[in-house]
Amino acid sequence: MATLRRLQEAPRHLLVCEKSNFGHDKSRHKHLVETHYHNYRVSFLIPECGLLSKELKSLVMDIGPYYSVKNLPLHELITHEFINTFVKKGKLILSLDKDTYEETGLQGRPSRYSGRKSMKFVISIDLMDLSLNLDSKKYRRISWSFKEKKPLKFDFLLAWHPTGTEESTMMSYFSKYQIQEHQPKVALSTVRELQCPVLRSSGLAGEPEEACSALEFFDWLGAVFCSADLNNEPYNFISTYCCPQPSAVVAQAFLCTITGFILPEKIHVLLEQLCHYFDEPKLAPWVTLTVQGFADSPVAWREKEHGFHKGGEHLYNFVVFNNQDYWLQMAVGANDDCPP
Repeated sequence: MATLRRLQEAPRHLLVCEKSNFGHDKSRHKHLVETHYHNYRVSFLIPECGLLSKELKSLVMDIGPYYSVKNLPLHELITHEFINTFVKKGKLILSLDKDTYEETGLQGRPSRYSGRKSMKFVISIDLMDLSLNLDSKKYRRISWSFKEKKPLKFDFLLAWHPTGTEESTMMSYFSKYQIQEHQPKVALSTVRELQCPVLRSSGLAGEPEEACSALEFFDWLGAVFCSADLNNEPYNFISTYCCPQPSAVVAQAFLCTITGFILPEKIHVLLEQLCHYFDEPKLAPWVTLTVQGFADSPVAWREKEHGFHKGGEHLYNFVVFNNQDYWLQMAVGANDDCPP
């Protein structure tokens, strides 16, 4: 497994690139997808494609609902009933300003990104451990804090991957609060005459006059998602970007973007389906799957703290090649740990 890293100026963000193959025993694509929890946008780009297959279209349209709940008391998330119904494993992680943190009376730690004078604190509560002993001193103290000492209420986005229980459980469980079901927004488009970098799956660094690098490709993909012009025309005062070389023009490329609160389990199924895209011969040499996290999420991967800094970015991108090789590109802002 090869890895390439780039730390941009000042530092603004960190980009990590690596390559592997979906068939390798040590491929970590599934683990990485499953541990990036808070995803708000998923996009995939397929060159030389004008129409989605039935399988891909079905997956896109069946991403599943998510829910918004207004003014939900925090203590509802530590009840045995809630944990037993919805939580398979995990933690409740609170990112609080200094005054609110002190008012809770609970033990936490200073944020890694609050500077010399700590103005932001993080509290982590293991919900599964907490639910095992509801008579413990620890549970009683947390319950007292959330119900009496500092009865916090928040607006929440909730998403749930049911395993045998009816999907409507979430709606009925929070029926006494202002809960609303939402469906992800899906945008489908065809990009005509798209200038694409030439890639070789074996080389992240690229080869002069032969293939572009993973870093060049990442920048190009961002420009495509922004609908930027790629020809650096002298009259264009918005963008001076141009497609890296060598490149080739494809007649059309299919772009799909899904926006909402999207679960890792759904993203993993979508990635698998994109891998199967090449089961039959295709003109496209590669496809991409890009996943962006919520900018204000308290964590990025697993329980690693996520800071906003200037943009709050934490995202990853798969470039899936027709031989089942893949490039994995992970980007985070300056106020984040290095991607896993």
